[in-house]
Amino acid sequence: MSVSAYVLIQTEVGRAASVARAVAKLDGVIAAEGVTGPYDVIVRTEATSVDELGRMVVGRIQLIEGITRTVTCPVVNL
Repeated sequence: MSVSAYVLIQTEVGRAASVARAVAKLDGVIAAEGVTGPYDVIVRTEATSVDELGRMVVGRIQLIEGITRTVTCPVVNL
């Protein structure tokens, strides 16, 4: 069973494009797109478990230079 999530990212001013490119290269990232509004980049991810998702966000995504804040939103099937 896989876990899908959207990761909403805020970046330093002028860093959205470089952050989106860097995040898009990571394993488990399905898409990374720049957006307008309170967040600068929205990422769609897939992982095999919630633990793997957490490791991806904390251990890989949050370490990318230029990211100031992330919010992880797991997808639920209602």
